[in-house]
Amino acid sequence: MDLIDQAAASDLRPLLHGPSRRILPVLVLPLVLVGSCAAGAWLWANLQDFVETPESKDVASTMSLSLEDRASLFEIKWAQQKTDDEIAELNRRIDAQRNALKAILDQITMLTSRIDSLQSSTPVPSAASEPPLSPARAISSAARKRFGRSKPQGPVSVGGAPVIAGPKTAAP
Repeated sequence: MDLIDQAAASDLRPLLHGPSRRILPVLVLPLVLVGSCAAGAWLWANLQDFVETPESKDVASTMSLSLEDRASLFEIKWAQQKTDDEIAELNRRIDAQRNALKAILDQITMLTSRIDSLQSSTPVPSAASEPPLSPARAISSAARKRFGRSKPQGPVSVGGAPVIAGPKTAAP
């Protein structure tokens, strides 16, 4: 076992005699402190840029204006706010109308599909039944049914002879 003790002792000696790890924190800590102090000094010098807001710039610029100019500026800002509100309301209405139109379009699509399905499911009349009427015949037969036969009023010529009208009587 003497050999094992010698090997273990020889491995520990270079580790014990190596550079100390305590030097690293001693060097890093001052560098971190110097860097944070420099960042703090820069921030303190430029603090006004971070704190100043556009509204504070507007307030400072309006204080240098005359009373009439300030009143005009206030009216313009009020009008802008009112316009923004109106635009928002119009956008809400447009969205509502879009939704309503979309619902109507969906209903039309559904009805169209129902009509198509009903048309495809209706039986087609067979060709053996009566032949279809030409459009002119269909119209004339419909007109006859509607108006009946026309009865002539007055004398009628038969055979192409000229018709001599009788004496006209004056209507009372």
